Amino acid sequence: MLKDDVTLSANPHLVVHEIRKYLQFVSTLGCNGFDCSAQAVEMMQAWGRGRRLQIETIGQIEKTAMECCRCHLSAGRRKVVFGSGDPKAKLMLIGDYPDTEDGEQGLPFVGKAGDLLTKIIYAMGFTRENVYLCNVIKCSLPGMREPAQEEITACLPLLHRQIQAVQPDILCALGQVSAQAILNTAEPLAALRGRFHSYNNRIKVMPTYHPSLLLADETRKRDVWEDMKLVMKEYSKKL
Repeated sequence: MLKDDVTLSANPHLVVHEIRKYLQFVSTLGCNGFDCSAQAVEMMQAWGRGRRLQIETIGQIEKTAMECCRCHLSAGRRKVVFGSGDPKAKLMLIGDYPDTEDGEQGLPFVGKAGDLLTKIIYAMGFTRENVYLCNVIKCSLPGMREPAQEEITACLPLLHRQIQAVQPDILCALGQVSAQAILNTAEPLAALRGRFHSYNNRIKVMPTYHPSLLLADETRKRDVWEDMKLVMKEYSKKL
């Protein structure tokens, strides 16, 4: 028996603590009660073997996304907008939901808002190829309306799995839907931006305005740039 096994068996509180931590992690994979995917069951069965949890690849998660029918948006979508960029990027930018052009091409941020985001990324010293881009919602919304809560809830497990696979140091939440979903809060974006928050007590999260808002209100550009300067400063500490 390993030393850690002795410690756990001697302290039931530690056992409960470890189980609770693991179940919280599994919940981010989309497992609710006994309604688990085949991948999740396999991962749970592997728990404790070598004491390392196998991490899914972006390709494996994307395959799941392409077949997703967890909400009614799947019936009318043209293409799933899963994500693009470096699957091991240290900076991950997450928007709210794809626009119509994104949905036609199956890529995030390819319209006018995407062009503006590309300029912001370049100004920060990055390219679209060395960051990772995705959205909370993976399908375009009819009439470009705001997503319903059940649509956000249906897509969140995929997003959590993406974050787990990429393992970035910094998340940038672009828009209120993204910020509230990632941070599990109802606070408005204006109250969240301008400072770092924490995701799973490990990844720093900077909420800021979505580039589509900047197209409609240029006065917000200064706020976004101030937020991005904080991101750049924090990123430089990781080098």
